Amino acid sequence: MSTTYEGFTAEEKAAMKEHAQDMKKAARRGTSADKAAAAEQDVLAKIAEMSDADRALAERVHAVVKANAPMLAPKLWYGQPAYALDGKIVCFFQGAAKFKTRYATLGFNEEARLDDGEMWATAFALTEVTDAVEQRIAALVKQAVS
Repeated sequence: MSTTYEGFTAEEKAAMKEHAQDMKKAARRGTSADKAAAAEQDVLAKIAEMSDADRALAERVHAVVKANAPMLAPKLWYGQPAYALDGKIVCFFQGAAKFKTRYATLGFNEEARLDDGEMWATAFALTEVTDAVEQRIAALVKQAVS
C-alpha cells in the first residue's frame, strides 16, 4: 500500500479549473433572468458536447428534472449539468467520460432531502434511461425538493 500522496488527477484538475471559470462567467452576467437563461444555455451546450452515450443520458436526465422539479435552476457545476435551489446544488449529472469511469452518475448533495433512516444513497450509476429509470429519477428529484 502506497502512502505517497498522488495528488489530483488531470481530469480532477481540469474539472476544478472549469468550475472556477463557470463561477467567474456567472458573476459577470446581468439580471437574474439573464443569468438563469444563460446558465441553462450553458448546460445545454455542455450536454451537446458530450459523447453520444453520455449525451443521451444527460438529455433525458435534464428533461426529467425540468419536468418534475421546475424550481431547480440548471447550471454548470465542475463542468457538468447540475440543478440548484436557492443557489445550492441539489443534484447533478456526471458523464462517464468526464473522469473516465465505467458509468455515468446521477448524484444528490446534502440539500436533497433523500433521508431514509440512518443510511441512504446519494449517487446512482446510470447506464441507460428506460421508462422505469426515468420514473425513479422523477421520484428522487421530487423527493429531493419536497
